Amino acid sequence: MHEMEAKSILSARNGMNLYRGCTHGCIYCDSRSTCYQMGHPFEDVAVKRNAPALLEDALRRKRKRCMIGTGSMSDPYLPFEERLQLTRQCLKIIDRYGFGVSILTKSDLILRDIDLLRHINEQSKAVVCTTFTALDEDLCKILEPNVCTTRRRFEMLETMHKAGIHTGIWLAPVLPFLTDTPENLRGLLDYCYAAGVEVIVNFGMGVTLRDGNRQYFYEQLDRHFHGMKSQYIRKYGNRYENLSPNAPQLRAILQRACRTHGIVCGGDAALAWLMEFEDQQAGCQLDLFS
Repeated sequence: MHEMEAKSILSARNGMNLYRGCTHGCIYCDSRSTCYQMGHPFEDVAVKRNAPALLEDALRRKRKRCMIGTGSMSDPYLPFEERLQLTRQCLKIIDRYGFGVSILTKSDLILRDIDLLRHINEQSKAVVCTTFTALDEDLCKILEPNVCTTRRRFEMLETMHKAGIHTGIWLAPVLPFLTDTPENLRGLLDYCYAAGVEVIVNFGMGVTLRDGNRQYFYEQLDRHFHGMKSQYIRKYGNRYENLSPNAPQLRAILQRACRTHGIVCGGDAALAWLMEFEDQQAGCQLDLFS
């Protein structure tokens, strides 16, 4: 871990990453791709120490309130967040200015901040998402070795749902020959129903591999799954998008489940729902004068 001074904190689409790099060790992580020009070892996470000040300045300047998204490139609840509390500081600022927040994390450390998330949700909208890949706990520990397992992430979502906070999942990636079975998908969907999931982000039943990401993924396949790397190379070569042979069947299961349970599902539609701002205070004011 090392500290850095960031020049800005919000993207054009109001996304924010407080850390750069990750220690989760997920074998498929796209953020390892060389196109992101990390400039330092991936596990030597850069901490944007001035992030809270930058965020406050950015929110103060905004003419309209909106959703602030975080977690797309680096988890906002990496282990040293417990000590640094950058994410908690930023949530306090988001709460104070009346903005909403959409968080993606694989860590149950987010439960520490349930008080802030509940209050944000009372005045606007707070959404907590996690990634589901493998129902099998032993497989999960190989694919995502330094983070809590799928079962614990489900329990975290369930707690958030009971607190009245919106919940969702990223069903990504779906790893061909590893997690692309109907049984795995149905088990993960059962978790979704129990946790009151309202949105499932999925861009396809497969995994994307780019330079940097691909090499690390193949190294881990060689380490943990004998012969799997050769199977990938024979099937996909150097493709960016690697769809599961079971993709049509899995897609049908997911679409049917989402229709039945009223879950927003897909790529663009799901992302739009995550970033759709809701002003609860304005709603109360309208009710008062209706």
